[in-house]
Amino acid sequence: MLLLAVLVLPFAGSCIAAILPVNARNAEAWLAGSVALVTFSLMAAAYPSVDNGGAIQLRAEWIADLGLEFVLRADGLAWAFAMLVTGIGFLVVLYARYYMSPSDPFPRFFSLLLAFMGSMLGIVLSGNLLQLVFFWELTSLFSFLLIGYWHQNSPARDGARMALTVTSAGGLCLFAGVLVIGYIVGSYDLERVLASGNAIRSHSLYLPALILILLGALTKSAQFPFHFWLPHAMAAPTPVSAYLHSATMVKAGVFLLVRLWPAMGGTNEWLWLVGSVGLVTFSLGAFFAVFQQDLKGLLAYSTISHLGLITLLTGLDTPFGQIAAIFHIMNHATFKASLFMAAGIIDHETGTRDIRRLSGLWIFMPITATLAMVAAAAMAGVPLLNGFLSKEMFFAETIEIHDNSLVDQALPYIVTLASTFTVAYSLRFIRDVFFGPAPTGLTRIPHEPPLLMRFPAELLVLTCLVVGVAPSFTVAPILDTAARAVLGSAMPKYSLALWHGFTPELLMSFVAMAGGVAVYVALRSYLLTHEGPPLLRRINGRRIFDWVLVTLSWRLARWLEAKLGTRHLQPQLRLLAGAAFVAALAPLYAREVVVRGSLPGQLDVAFGLLWTIGIACALGAAVQAKFHRVAALILLGGAGLVTCVSFVWLSAPDLALTQIVVETVTTVLLLLGLRWLPKRVAEIGPGKAVGRLRWHRVRDFAIAVLAGVGLAVLALAVMQRPAPDSISRYFVENAYVKGGGTNVVNVILVDFRGFDTLGEITVLAVVALTVYALLRRFRPAPESISVPEQQHVQDVYDHAHPDRQKGDTAKDTIATAALMMALLFPVIGLTAIFLLLRGHDLPGGGFVAGLTMAAAFILQYMARGTNWVEARLHVMPVRWMGFGLLLAGGTGVAAWVFGRPFLTSYFAYTELPFIGRVPIASALLFDIGVFSLVVGATVLMLIAIAHQSLRRYGVPLHSEQHTSANRPKEEAK
Repeated sequence: MLLLAVLVLPFAGSCIAAILPVNARNAEAWLAGSVALVTFSLMAAAYPSVDNGGAIQLRAEWIADLGLEFVLRADGLAWAFAMLVTGIGFLVVLYARYYMSPSDPFPRFFSLLLAFMGSMLGIVLSGNLLQLVFFWELTSLFSFLLIGYWHQNSPARDGARMALTVTSAGGLCLFAGVLVIGYIVGSYDLERVLASGNAIRSHSLYLPALILILLGALTKSAQFPFHFWLPHAMAAPTPVSAYLHSATMVKAGVFLLVRLWPAMGGTNEWLWLVGSVGLVTFSLGAFFAVFQQDLKGLLAYSTISHLGLITLLTGLDTPFGQIAAIFHIMNHATFKASLFMAAGIIDHETGTRDIRRLSGLWIFMPITATLAMVAAAAMAGVPLLNGFLSKEMFFAETIEIHDNSLVDQALPYIVTLASTFTVAYSLRFIRDVFFGPAPTGLTRIPHEPPLLMRFPAELLVLTCLVVGVAPSFTVAPILDTAARAVLGSAMPKYSLALWHGFTPELLMSFVAMAGGVAVYVALRSYLLTHEGPPLLRRINGRRIFDWVLVTLSWRLARWLEAKLGTRHLQPQLRLLAGAAFVAALAPLYAREVVVRGSLPGQLDVAFGLLWTIGIACALGAAVQAKFHRVAALILLGGAGLVTCVSFVWLSAPDLALTQIVVETVTTVLLLLGLRWLPKRVAEIGPGKAVGRLRWHRVRDFAIAVLAGVGLAVLALAVMQRPAPDSISRYFVENAYVKGGGTNVVNVILVDFRGFDTLGEITVLAVVALTVYALLRRFRPAPESISVPEQQHVQDVYDHAHPDRQKGDTAKDTIATAALMMALLFPVIGLTAIFLLLRGHDLPGGGFVAGLTMAAAFILQYMARGTNWVEARLHVMPVRWMGFGLLLAGGTGVAAWVFGRPFLTSYFAYTELPFIGRVPIASALLFDIGVFSLVVGATVLMLIAIAHQSLRRYGVPLHSEQHTSANRPKEEAK
């Protein structure tokens, strides 16, 4: 349960932070800091369980028949990463409390930050690869929202979009690679995958799986050629940059490489693919960083370079290389987070991050300057700091022979040259910012920040110093625990001693430092007056990204739209029906569907007459659709009613009840939507136009007949299958035994296939929000309508207000009808509750009850108008939807608490006073969630359509009657 608490706490804190008042900055900071500190403490308490190769796990069945489990697993590597995520997360929260402006929306910031922390913990603690991919994509989503936090700024929006596009595309590749690994191993369980290295490496699909997984890892860790998104992500607030680019977001990729190295490493493909990408990224990142004029830009490219260093160490494919990679991950997190915080302090206190405008800050900010200089020295690999130790291990590993190729022999010289640029940009960060003449032209007078804003950087810099001076007493046990979880029995001997004598790697360090000083001195005057080499400005990843987007999303989309698209609905429906028909042929043929000549049972004459009426209504609707849409809709409703009666005839009351309510609600929605369709042309004209119209109708009729016959054949084939081949018997026999309900249909929806229902209501929520968002953006201007129609609209509007005129017979008639419909509201509401509560044993359920309740709201909109309903009933459909999703999902999660699979329902009987023995089932809570979401989604779409209708006639909405005089200007913006 400890691991579950660690994972759930950040998400729970995120939900709480989101609903706190906007001006409660201290409350939100305290909440976020407490959550981070508690999770850090819980993980620290787990150290004895993961030491010496141990691991703790939590397993809960998810879909047992498919072998899928929800697994949380913490070994030494996961523990070390979780400590980085939570520990640095706490320091970032404390720093952000003083960095962010009081005018910023703090609830959103801390809510997103905690959600991102939970997503990152989900990656490192996942014991199932599919589960890991889910949290992997969550980090892409929340990083997108964090990078674009200041969404009013164009660079923030562009950087967020770029980060999401690149990392989510890589996530899709990772998902495909995980599916291939699962196919090879036969399981997605992480322990089984790590133990199946020989089977994976010897399989013919090893290379495709490796490439797909590497695409996911390299895009997330900003490796060449996908590195360009990270510098543009610097438009995020500095606390976000400090967190995402030191201990979390970009470290997810290198974590995955180290995590999967036992299963996928040990091959030439791994050595050359991973090692080559890491070497190029390390070299290019260091070179580009020297020429950056923005402090955060310099740190961004330095992050790319150090991530390349870690990737190169992992790609060198040796146990010692994995130890060095893990060690540098830890060291980089500490000095890079402190450097980002120092850059944020400089920006916060001076108003600029332009290195050319900053100099001599030592005089104004001596403490901050000292912290930044120590952290930059650790980044450069200066002795007695933690960066020096891992850099020495890096140099030592590059000297070893791996495949004795030309690149392998030249590797020590290449990395030494690249390291000179690391020293050069670190020296530039120190010399150009803190020394020299006092700055001029700044908008503020520099000064030291508040103590608590500086404290996180002080603690991190102290860590760099303590680890560099006494590694054996500080970081050695942690490093040994993390490395042993990866290497196991292959753990080599290594030493973290400060002095190993005069070694080649020590010589490489001194050459790199001396060369870095020389490079900085040679380029200093050039850097103060130039943006960088022309070639560097031409090689712009953003331009390539924008060109790809324009080519794919604009030109290709326009070409496809011109070839396949149409503004008319009928061709799209024809394509959809045709594609569905073709897609259905293959499985039907493969399954050898056989339809016997005889129909199941005797055909009743009355039933045949009923369906004759239905067929006539359907054909009539098709004919009238060309001329009179309202008549077509009435006939379509007649066909729906015939279907409803058919369900009753065939003893399917649940389907009949749902069908009649769906017919009612959809008819109203279609009636409201008819007004937005283009008008029909009264006269078609002679000649070819008439022939074309007849051909179109014949074609559409043929498609309809083909689709109908196909569905009829499929239905007959299913009904004629032998009993052992049908799954329906299982549901009938186990609905009461395992689901606690006698209504088999409802038990299937909320128990046996509850996961499907959860997905369906989620889709319904997304559709409702999409409809609402689209119609909100479409604001039609009031149009000229006929006097009778306008009078009718005005009458309905007037009767929604108490100050209407009395004595008008027509208005009184409308008022009487409105009163009758108003009185039906509690009656329909009670009916909906009745259907909801009895659904588990009798016809009813959450879906039909939700639609019934939505029908009650529809009557109120028709009787009293949109303004009255929103002003008096205070309809909040989005909250209904959110509550429904949370309740339905929470019901599934609650099963885990009792050690049962997700969405497993529980039922029992209890004695109630004056009532007696009644059944109690947890599925009722799930059904209530379905009910709430269906009501919210339906009403939300009705509100959107009703608003557009009133705007079309120029009637003011209730939500728009209390706005200020400058509202039109705000909307124009």
